[in-house]
Amino acid sequence: MIKETDKLEFDGGKYEMKIYDISQEVFSCQVYADDPTPGKKLLYSMKKGDLYNLTAFDMCAHNGTHIDAPFHFIKDGKTVDSIDLDTFVGMAYVAEYHGIVSAVVAAEMLEKAKKQDTEAAKRILIKGDAEVSSEAAEVFAESGILLLGNESQTVGPEAAPMEVHIILLKAGIVLLEGIRLAEVVEGIYFLNAAPLNLSGADGSPCRAVLIAIDR
Repeated sequence: MIKETDKLEFDGGKYEMKIYDISQEVFSCQVYADDPTPGKKLLYSMKKGDLYNLTAFDMCAHNGTHIDAPFHFIKDGKTVDSIDLDTFVGMAYVAEYHGIVSAVVAAEMLEKAKKQDTEAAKRILIKGDAEVSSEAAEVFAESGILLLGNESQTVGPEAAPMEVHIILLKAGIVLLEGIRLAEVVEGIYFLNAAPLNLSGADGSPCRAVLIAIDR
């Protein structure tokens, strides 16, 4: 993970901005079982005497850090290109938890986030080795959140992720999977996890970052 710090001055105040890269490197990223692995090919190389370097690559829409659009499991669900960008870009709340996320734990996460920032409570990122249960998925679905993120390559049980996906995606909740939050503490951040503009796609890779601004 890369963390950068910049000094900002505006509105008569001085601010420190920290940018956390919460994305995996693409060509060495984790890949869900049976999904194709990202591949890279150097089409032109200056080392070989070409005038420039030119790289081509191929990958699955769900490799590494990526988003799941509802169309991933919902036949008539929204595709990547039809989701408003403010779903992926805005205030977010990072909650740390390890283990199976129950309905009670999900409700506690939402309540804690709402007390700190109602806008951030619309985008919940779970830090840790956590697995969202179907009961927790129902709680998130009923809450009206826009996005749910997790560090695993799948939000539900790895051996049987479909039920949790359907509950969340049917509610219109976008999933941000495969993020990396080891250096991020619990709290409020500004999230930018905009996907590629892939027409008709069920998912997309993204370069997800969190921004913390301290005065």
